[in-house]
Parts: sequence; C-alpha cells; structure tokens
Amino acid sequence: MRHLKSRFLPLALFAAGVLAAGCSEVNSTIDKAQACLEAPKIITELGAEISKLTNDPQAMDKAIDDAANKLNEVAGEASNTTLKEATDGMASTLTSISVQDANDAVDAVQKVTTESAAYVEKVAQACS
Repeated sequence: MRHLKSRFLPLALFAAGVLAAGCSEVNSTIDKAQACLEAPKIITELGAEISKLTNDPQAMDKAIDDAANKLNEVAGEASNTTLKEATDGMASTLTSISVQDANDAVDAVQKVTTESAAYVEKVAQACS
C-alpha cells in the first residue's frame, strides 16, 4: 500500500500543475475578453460625451482625462500585449489633448474622432 501512495503523489502534483496552468489560461482569456469589451465602450462613451460638450471646454477636458484614466486601467489589466500597447497609446494620446477654449474643443473632437477610429481598428485586430 505504501508503494501506491508514492506513485500517487507525483500524479497528483502533475494534475495540480495542469489544473493551475489551465486556470491561468482561463483567467488570461477572461482578462482579454473583458478588455476587448471595455476599451471600445470607453471610446464610444467618450465620443458621445464630447460631442455634447463643445461649448464647455473645461468639461470636455475633464471627460477626455477621465477616459484616459479608464483606458490606463484597462491597459493595466490587459493580458494581450498588442491590446495593452494600443490602449496605452490611446490613453497617452488622450492625455496629451488639452482643451482650454472653443477652438481647442473643435480640435479635440477632431483628434479624438480620428484617433479613436484607428484605436478601435487595432483593438478589433488584437481581439480577433
């Protein structure tokens, strides 16, 4: 009976290792799926919000900064390198936008729209 226990222990350790590796893969897939859903949602919400704020530069600036912060959080949790890099890049782009007056607001809407389209395309590629 003692001989049976010594054979069972390596088998049990192997099975535990396979299970742990499998759980890691599942968590990675969940993280990627969550990031693939969350990132475009943040950009869509930002686009809708800033289109309403063209007459309020300070509120637009805050909305852009808030979206950048949310994207930084998504990037921090993204397990896919391409997705993480694209999200970090978009967050940096948003952070660099400063809205001080009505002219800046018009420029910001244009820049966010252009950059968002490119970003969503990168996310779609990373998530497929």
